[in-house]
Amino acid sequence: MALTLDDVGRFEAARPRLEAIAYRLLGSAAEAEDAVQETFLRWQAADVGRVEVPEAWLTKVLTNLCVNQLTSARARRETYVGQWLPEPLLAGDPMLGPADSAEQRESVSYAVLALMERLSPSERAVYVLREAFGYPHREIADILDITEAASQQIFHRARKHVAEGKARARIDQVAARRVVEEFLTAATSGRIEPLVRLLTQDAIAVGDGGGKIPARTKAFEGAVAVAKFLRGLFRPAEVKRAMIGGTPEVYIWTANGDPAVVAVVDGRVVGIMCLEVTAEGVAAVRNQINPDKLERATTRWAATDHGEPLFTAL
Repeated sequence: MALTLDDVGRFEAARPRLEAIAYRLLGSAAEAEDAVQETFLRWQAADVGRVEVPEAWLTKVLTNLCVNQLTSARARRETYVGQWLPEPLLAGDPMLGPADSAEQRESVSYAVLALMERLSPSERAVYVLREAFGYPHREIADILDITEAASQQIFHRARKHVAEGKARARIDQVAARRVVEEFLTAATSGRIEPLVRLLTQDAIAVGDGGGKIPARTKAFEGAVAVAKFLRGLFRPAEVKRAMIGGTPEVYIWTANGDPAVVAVVDGRVVGIMCLEVTAEGVAAVRNQINPDKLERATTRWAATDHGEPLFTAL
């Protein structure tokens, strides 16, 4: 049955929320867009005149598509080249979704997206719907075809897993940006001591090159190991080899709501370094350099007044 303009309008009104849900569930903007498009095709094929609550219907279809995608993604990631990290989104990207509450902001932070990779597909779905979008357990149960009691149990389990992974208290954005500025100064100094002082003792550094850009398959662990890696990364020759394509301009920006380091070559984002800044220091450095996961960031960057770079890696 052909959709009317009103039917299409209902879907388009729901699209921003659907994309935000899908991104949190999948950790990939490209996969989120595909899931939303598939939801539209299901909407197009349905007898929409009999759908009493379009928002609930669309959310149910989308969520279950994403749960199925997550289940198959686990198998695919076993053969992924190197470490798999989520796709970072730069400030202002509508796919980041609502940021009115602390829970909503935290649910889309890069650190939490990385932590959610530990959750089962059902745990991730319940956690996202409840924590980020405030769905009552009754509605979540209907979406996932489980009982309300099961939804509550799954949520508490998922929330516990995420909380255990975070462990440390976050700091406010102004303070975090100052730490990132100090971090870059230390990283480009050629010495590891200033970096070690800014890192937590159990800090980690991990990169996702997707097999297309060289990246270590195993995380660096411990402040000294991470500091040595970063000192090497910010040496001019190393930067050029790692980023490929020219001399990168380096900016302090915001990705997934937190300060991040963005490297740009000729207008193309070639790397986003997401820093997990805690009250005890920088606990994690997650580098996204897989070009497939930077296409949306490049588009966003082109539409942004980003000013002058902090420095150019000569």
